[in-house]
Amino acid sequence: MGFPTKIQLIKRTASEQWYINFPSAVAQAMEFQKGEVVEWVIEDKKRMTLTRSTKNEDENKDKKKPVPDR
Repeated sequence: MGFPTKIQLIKRTASEQWYINFPSAVAQAMEFQKGEVVEWVIEDKKRMTLTRSTKNEDENKDKKKPVPDR
């Protein structure tokens, strides 16, 4: 199942910013976390791949480690 999404452009005097928002269902299915870092890889002019940073995985592992009792 696909989720059509419009690309937004905000033009300013000295710059442009492009935005793609993820539908909530996609973000939840991917289990995205606030502040998570991802990387876009351009495959060709019709395809981009979004990849999670391995740094995110390392940070999440650290958060899940049990804290020893003192």
